[in-house]
Amino acid sequence: MRAVLQRVSTASVTVAGATVGRIDRGLLVLLGVTVGDTEADLTYIVERTIGLRVFPDADGRMNVDVRATGGALLVVSQFTIAGDCRKGRRPSWDGAARPDDARVWYERALDAWRAHGVPVEAGVFQADMQVALVNDGPVTVLLDSRKQF
Repeated sequence: MRAVLQRVSTASVTVAGATVGRIDRGLLVLLGVTVGDTEADLTYIVERTIGLRVFPDADGRMNVDVRATGGALLVVSQFTIAGDCRKGRRPSWDGAARPDDARVWYERALDAWRAHGVPVEAGVFQADMQVALVNDGPVTVLLDSRKQF
């Protein structure tokens, strides 16, 4: 499982002209489910996301996690994060989980973040989405449950 986290001052996702998710201060999470993901992969991504200290403390140092700020998550499924660009000029999507499997893991991730008490908004799985954000910092972090990067 892979995720791209962006610290945002605001973010939203729109489907067919309607806003389906919106947050103010928090993290935009672009989540990619990969072939063979397990409970351990899910736990890694969920716990890392909520535990990362990427928000400033009173001294301006990145020392505070999303829960401590009262922030939220906007989670968007994105199979392209599982792309492999090491060969040729066209990414290979072979590492991305099949849609039926990916949907299950995506929904389980949403439930897990909510169980940790973090407010969560979400995109629509497999929809054509438009994501808007104001990257705060900018701060962008990459996570890979198998630590491939």
